Amino acid sequence: MSDVLTLHPQGVGRGCAREHPEGHKGEAVIVEPINRQQPRTQADESTTTTLRLTEVFLSLQGETSRAGLPTVFVRLTGCPLRCRWCDTPYSFQGGETVTLNALLAQIAAFGVPTVCVTGGEPLAQKSCPALLTALCDAGYSVSLETSGALDVSPVDPRVSRIVDIKAPESGEEARNRWENLAHLTPNDEIKFVLASRADYDWAREVIRAQNLIRICPVLVSPVQGELQPAQLADWVLADRLPVRMQLQLHKILWGNTPGK
Repeated sequence: MSDVLTLHPQGVGRGCAREHPEGHKGEAVIVEPINRQQPRTQADESTTTTLRLTEVFLSLQGETSRAGLPTVFVRLTGCPLRCRWCDTPYSFQGGETVTLNALLAQIAAFGVPTVCVTGGEPLAQKSCPALLTALCDAGYSVSLETSGALDVSPVDPRVSRIVDIKAPESGEEARNRWENLAHLTPNDEIKFVLASRADYDWAREVIRAQNLIRICPVLVSPVQGELQPAQLADWVLADRLPVRMQLQLHKILWGNTPGK
Protein backbone atom coordinates (compact mmCIF):
# COMPACT_ATOMS: atom_id res chain seq x y z
CA MET A 1 0.00 0.00 0.00
CA SER A 2 1.30 3.48 -0.85
CA ASP A 3 2.26 5.81 1.99
CA VAL A 4 1.11 8.83 -0.07
CA LEU A 5 -2.43 9.95 0.77
CA THR A 6 -4.62 12.08 -1.52
CA LEU A 7 -7.19 14.39 0.07
CA HIS A 8 -10.12 15.12 -2.27
CA PRO A 9 -11.86 18.50 -2.59
CA GLN A 10 -15.16 19.33 -0.90
CA GLY A 11 -18.04 17.21 -2.10
CA VAL A 12 -15.82 14.32 -3.16
CA GLY A 13 -15.24 11.39 -0.89
CA ARG A 14 -15.00 12.59 2.74
CA GLY A 15 -14.21 16.24 2.14
CA CYS A 16 -15.19 18.77 4.80
CA ALA A 17 -16.30 22.37 4.28
CA ARG A 18 -13.89 23.60 6.97
CA GLU A 19 -11.00 22.05 5.07
CA HIS A 20 -11.89 23.83 1.81
CA PRO A 21 -12.74 27.52 2.19
CA GLU A 22 -14.56 29.50 -0.47
CA GLY A 23 -12.48 29.95 -3.59
CA HIS A 24 -10.70 26.64 -3.18
CA LYS A 25 -10.04 25.21 -6.64
CA GLY A 26 -10.45 21.61 -5.67
CA GLU A 27 -6.92 20.43 -6.52
CA ALA A 28 -5.63 17.39 -4.68
CA VAL A 29 -3.45 17.93 -1.61
CA ILE A 30 -0.46 15.61 -1.21
CA VAL A 31 0.47 14.63 2.35
CA GLU A 32 4.08 13.58 2.97
CA PRO A 33 4.64 9.87 3.73
CA ILE A 34 4.39 8.88 7.37
CA ASN A 35 7.80 8.29 8.90
CA ARG A 36 7.75 4.65 9.91
CA GLN A 37 11.35 4.50 11.14
CA GLN A 38 11.50 2.56 14.38
CA PRO A 39 13.19 4.15 17.42
CA ARG A 40 16.71 2.98 18.16
CA THR A 41 16.88 0.21 20.74
CA GLN A 42 19.45 -0.35 23.46
CA ALA A 43 20.86 -3.20 21.38
CA ASP A 44 21.32 -0.81 18.44
CA GLU A 45 23.21 1.63 20.68
CA SER A 46 25.50 -1.12 21.95
CA THR A 47 26.63 -2.03 18.45
CA THR A 48 27.09 1.51 17.11
CA THR A 49 28.39 3.44 20.15
CA THR A 50 32.19 3.47 20.20
CA LEU A 51 34.89 4.38 22.70
CA ARG A 52 38.64 4.85 22.52
CA LEU A 53 40.20 2.28 24.81
CA THR A 54 43.73 2.10 26.22
CA GLU A 55 43.37 -1.12 28.23
CA VAL A 56 41.08 -3.45 30.16
CA PHE A 57 42.56 -5.49 32.97
CA LEU A 58 41.81 -7.27 36.23
CA SER A 59 43.52 -6.09 39.40
CA LEU A 60 42.87 -5.19 43.02
CA GLN A 61 41.34 -1.78 43.53
CA GLY A 62 44.17 0.23 45.06
CA GLU A 63 42.26 3.27 46.31
CA THR A 64 38.93 4.56 47.67
CA SER A 65 36.55 2.71 49.99
CA ARG A 66 36.71 -0.24 47.56
CA ALA A 67 40.44 -0.80 48.12
CA GLY A 68 41.38 -4.46 47.96
CA LEU A 69 38.41 -5.62 45.89
CA PRO A 70 39.08 -7.59 42.69
CA THR A 71 38.06 -5.11 40.01
CA VAL A 72 37.95 -4.87 36.24
CA PHE A 73 39.59 -1.59 35.20
CA VAL A 74 38.50 0.05 31.97
CA ARG A 75 41.05 2.72 31.02
CA LEU A 76 39.72 5.08 28.36
CA THR A 77 42.10 7.08 26.19
CA GLY A 78 42.64 10.83 26.32
CA CYS A 79 42.86 13.57 28.94
CA PRO A 80 42.68 17.37 28.67
CA LEU A 81 44.78 17.81 31.83
CA ARG A 82 48.50 17.38 32.39
CA CYS A 83 48.96 16.91 36.12
CA ARG A 84 52.62 17.14 37.05
CA TRP A 85 52.61 13.82 38.88
CA CYS A 86 50.38 11.85 36.50
CA ASP A 87 51.28 8.14 36.57
CA THR A 88 49.42 7.08 33.41
CA PRO A 89 50.62 9.40 30.61
CA TYR A 90 50.51 6.43 28.23
CA SER A 91 46.71 6.86 28.23
CA PHE A 92 46.86 10.38 26.74
CA GLN A 93 47.01 9.13 23.15
CA GLY A 94 46.70 5.99 21.06
CA GLY A 95 44.40 3.21 22.14
CA GLU A 96 41.92 1.36 19.95
CA THR A 97 38.35 2.08 18.93
CA VAL A 98 35.87 -0.49 20.26
CA THR A 99 32.10 -0.76 20.21
CA LEU A 100 30.22 -0.62 23.48
CA ASN A 101 28.95 -4.14 22.88
CA ALA A 102 32.47 -5.52 22.35
CA LEU A 103 33.76 -3.74 25.45
CA LEU A 104 30.95 -5.14 27.60
CA ALA A 105 31.87 -8.60 26.37
CA GLN A 106 35.51 -8.09 27.37
CA ILE A 107 34.45 -6.96 30.84
CA ALA A 108 32.08 -9.89 31.30
CA ALA A 109 34.85 -12.36 30.44
CA PHE A 110 36.69 -11.53 33.68
CA GLY A 111 33.78 -12.78 35.78
CA VAL A 112 33.93 -10.25 38.63
CA PRO A 113 31.10 -7.90 39.71
CA THR A 114 33.09 -4.72 40.34
CA VAL A 115 34.17 -2.35 37.54
CA CYS A 116 36.12 0.90 37.63
CA VAL A 117 36.12 3.23 34.60
CA THR A 118 39.24 5.39 34.63
CA GLY A 119 41.67 7.18 32.33
CA GLY A 120 43.05 9.51 31.31
CA GLU A 121 39.89 11.46 31.83
CA PRO A 122 37.03 9.13 30.90
CA LEU A 123 34.42 11.91 30.74
CA ALA A 124 36.36 13.49 27.89
CA GLN A 125 34.72 10.82 25.71
CA LYS A 126 31.08 11.57 24.90
CA SER A 127 30.16 7.87 25.03
CA CYS A 128 31.43 7.39 28.58
CA PRO A 129 28.02 8.02 30.24
CA ALA A 130 26.46 5.38 27.96
CA LEU A 131 29.13 2.89 29.03
CA LEU A 132 28.52 3.62 32.70
CA THR A 133 24.76 3.19 32.37
CA ALA A 134 25.18 -0.05 30.42
CA LEU A 135 27.43 -1.43 33.15
CA CYS A 136 24.90 -0.53 35.85
CA ASP A 137 22.09 -2.07 33.81
CA ALA A 138 24.13 -5.27 33.57
CA GLY A 139 24.30 -5.46 37.37
CA TYR A 140 27.88 -4.39 38.02
CA SER A 141 28.99 -2.29 40.97
CA VAL A 142 30.53 0.64 39.09
CA SER A 143 32.88 3.45 40.03
CA LEU A 144 34.23 6.30 37.91
CA GLU A 145 37.59 7.98 38.50
CA THR A 146 37.50 11.53 37.16
CA SER A 147 39.75 14.58 37.37
CA GLY A 148 36.98 16.88 38.56
CA ALA A 149 37.57 19.21 35.63
CA LEU A 150 34.53 18.09 33.61
CA ASP A 151 30.80 18.02 34.36
CA VAL A 152 29.82 14.93 36.37
CA SER A 153 26.07 15.57 36.31
CA PRO A 154 25.38 13.37 33.22
CA VAL A 155 26.76 10.31 35.03
CA ASP A 156 24.23 7.65 36.03
CA PRO A 157 23.41 8.14 39.75
CA ARG A 158 24.04 4.44 40.39
CA VAL A 159 27.75 5.05 39.71
CA SER A 160 30.09 5.98 42.54
CA ARG A 161 31.92 9.05 41.27
CA ILE A 162 35.47 9.42 42.61
CA VAL A 163 36.15 13.10 41.96
CA ASP A 164 39.57 14.69 42.27
CA ILE A 165 40.11 18.18 43.59
CA LYS A 166 43.45 19.25 42.15
CA ALA A 167 45.86 20.80 44.64
CA PRO A 168 48.21 23.64 43.57
CA GLU A 169 51.30 21.49 43.01
CA SER A 170 49.43 19.35 40.48
CA GLY A 171 49.69 22.32 38.10
CA GLU A 172 45.97 22.03 37.34
CA GLU A 173 44.33 23.82 40.28
CA ALA A 174 42.63 26.25 37.91
CA ARG A 175 40.79 23.38 36.20
CA ASN A 176 38.78 22.38 39.29
CA ARG A 177 35.07 22.50 38.41
CA TRP A 178 33.60 23.57 41.73
CA GLU A 179 30.06 23.30 40.35
CA ASN A 180 30.48 19.51 40.55
CA LEU A 181 30.18 19.61 44.33
CA ALA A 182 26.45 20.38 44.04
CA HIS A 183 25.91 17.11 42.14
CA LEU A 184 27.69 14.77 44.56
CA THR A 185 25.91 12.44 46.96
CA PRO A 186 27.00 10.20 49.86
CA ASN A 187 27.54 7.46 47.24
CA ASP A 188 30.46 9.47 45.79
CA GLU A 189 33.95 10.27 47.09
CA ILE A 190 36.25 13.29 46.84
CA LYS A 191 40.00 12.75 46.51
CA PHE A 192 43.01 14.99 47.13
CA VAL A 193 46.47 13.91 45.97
CA LEU A 194 49.05 15.96 47.87
CA ALA A 195 52.72 16.65 47.17
CA SER A 196 53.76 18.93 50.05
CA ARG A 197 52.81 20.70 53.27
CA ALA A 198 51.51 23.59 51.19
CA ASP A 199 49.21 21.23 49.30
CA TYR A 200 47.99 19.76 52.59
CA ASP A 201 47.24 23.15 54.11
CA TRP A 202 45.36 24.17 50.97
CA ALA A 203 43.32 20.96 50.99
CA ARG A 204 42.51 21.30 54.68
CA GLU A 205 41.10 24.79 54.11
CA VAL A 206 39.05 23.63 51.09
CA ILE A 207 37.62 20.75 53.13
CA ARG A 208 36.54 23.15 55.86
CA ALA A 209 35.40 26.05 53.66
CA GLN A 210 33.33 23.83 51.37
CA ASN A 211 32.14 21.61 54.22
CA LEU A 212 33.07 18.61 52.10
CA ILE A 213 32.59 16.09 54.90
CA ARG A 214 28.84 16.74 54.79
CA ILE A 215 28.74 15.88 51.08
CA CYS A 216 30.53 12.54 50.87
CA PRO A 217 33.66 10.73 52.13
CA VAL A 218 36.92 12.62 51.57
CA LEU A 219 40.20 10.87 50.72
CA VAL A 220 43.76 12.18 50.93
CA SER A 221 46.86 10.47 49.57
CA PRO A 222 50.52 11.42 49.09
CA VAL A 223 52.26 11.77 45.74
CA GLN A 224 54.55 8.77 45.47
CA GLY A 225 58.20 9.75 45.94
CA GLU A 226 57.43 13.36 46.96
CA LEU A 227 55.53 13.24 50.25
CA GLN A 228 56.25 10.59 52.85
CA PRO A 229 53.07 8.75 53.87
CA ALA A 230 53.97 8.90 57.56
CA GLN A 231 54.35 12.68 57.34
CA LEU A 232 50.89 13.08 55.82
CA ALA A 233 49.47 10.75 58.48
CA ASP A 234 50.99 12.91 61.24
CA TRP A 235 49.39 16.06 59.80
CA VAL A 236 45.97 14.42 59.52
CA LEU A 237 46.15 13.22 63.12
CA ALA A 238 47.42 16.55 64.46
CA ASP A 239 44.52 18.39 62.86
CA ARG A 240 41.96 15.69 63.68
CA LEU A 241 41.00 16.00 60.03
CA PRO A 242 37.93 13.79 59.35
CA VAL A 243 39.26 12.22 56.16
CA ARG A 244 40.39 8.80 55.04
CA MET A 245 44.10 8.65 54.33
CA GLN A 246 44.97 6.11 51.67
CA LEU A 247 47.98 4.66 49.92
CA GLN A 248 47.89 3.14 46.45
CA LEU A 249 47.75 -0.56 47.22
CA HIS A 250 48.48 -1.62 43.66
CA LYS A 251 51.75 0.35 43.69
CA ILE A 252 52.79 -1.23 46.98
CA LEU A 253 52.21 -4.64 45.43
CA TRP A 254 53.40 -4.15 41.84
CA GLY A 255 55.03 -0.71 41.52
CA ASN A 256 54.09 1.28 38.44
CA THR A 257 53.55 -1.74 36.20
CA PRO A 258 50.87 -0.96 33.60
CA GLY A 259 47.84 -3.23 33.74
CA LYS A 260 48.12 -3.76 37.50
